Amino acid sequence: MQPMNAQMGGYDRAITMFSPDGRLYQVEYAREAVKRGTTALGIKCKDGVVLIVDKRVSSRLLEQSSIEKIFKIDEHIAVASSGLVGDARALVDRARVEAQINHVSYNEAIDVETLSKKLCDHMQTLTQFGGGRPYGTALLIAGVSDDVPRLFETDPSGTLLEYKATAIGTGRAAVMKVFEEDYSDKMGIADAIPMGLKALHAATEGKYDVSTVEIGIVDLKTSSFRKMTKEEVKVCVDKFDASLKKEEKKAEKAAKAKTETSAKKDDAAKNKKPKTDKKE
Repeated sequence: MQPMNAQMGGYDRAITMFSPDGRLYQVEYAREAVKRGTTALGIKCKDGVVLIVDKRVSSRLLEQSSIEKIFKIDEHIAVASSGLVGDARALVDRARVEAQINHVSYNEAIDVETLSKKLCDHMQTLTQFGGGRPYGTALLIAGVSDDVPRLFETDPSGTLLEYKATAIGTGRAAVMKVFEEDYSDKMGIADAIPMGLKALHAATEGKYDVSTVEIGIVDLKTSSFRKMTKEEVKVCVDKFDASLKKEEKKAEKAAKAKTETSAKKDDAAKNKKPKTDKKE
């Protein structure tokens, strides 16, 4: 992204004004707010959707229970956010209202894709008309519709994309790398949680613990959302940490064996005498 300078000619000040090269700088700045946010990831499985977030604690005086990054929208829909928390809460409140309007109007639960499009239509409006600013937040919208798990990602421009597995926030690149290597359409929730923790470990460089991890599950069988308790999260994190240490020891042992084998080959090569031709 270009730095603020005279060449921008004020295009970064107007929300609805394109720059000569076709860019909306305020939207790009809003995306930067998302990139600076904590990591949130979502994984679609054969039996539901898993949401995992990193609740970064900036001070030991902060009550951890006051940090919320996964929100329930309806019985079958939840969202995870990254970016400006206040903006995320405004969108969450709007999503909850839309869900209730659908219940009152049609006496049925709102479709996940329909809700996602309504939110993105609202977000896009703020990039086209003056009097406001783009939302500095992105959402992962997880839910179940017609017995099918769904996972959508929004961004400040109002773009809506559906994913099998995705992430938002500062650790997105590291998470997506893990997903590209490990994701499978056949995995269930029990397999997705360890993979999600592996991705979060890569994104945070191991700087996370039970108190900073929040996990939510949208279950396909019951078409309902629930957050894992601290005890359940602790079991998952401890199990993953144990498997990670086991893999590290295994890799260390393999590397040591490889080094020893290489050293033996070098010694054998040094001790081997060159052949000399016999003179008659």
